[in-house]
Amino acid sequence: MARLPFGEGSKIELERVLMVGEGDGAKIGAPLVDGAKVLATVLEQGRTRKVVVFKYKPKVRYRRKLGHRQHYTRLLINEIVAG
Repeated sequence: MARLPFGEGSKIELERVLMVGEGDGAKIGAPLVDGAKVLATVLEQGRTRKVVVFKYKPKVRYRRKLGHRQHYTRLLINEIVAG
């Protein structure tokens, strides 16, 4: 998940819910479940470990080394409200 535009410790409400429940009692939206929302707290904003991308072609002296760190937002789910 990309970084969300909220500060650490803030409470957010996610309204685009695709599925609520588990097993036989699950509600699956088409495409979203009406009235469902998830209440969460932002724990941290960070970056993952570095992924090294190395391109190499033999016999033509072609080498490219590139690194990438993905941004993320860690959430704590407080409550799931079914619609």
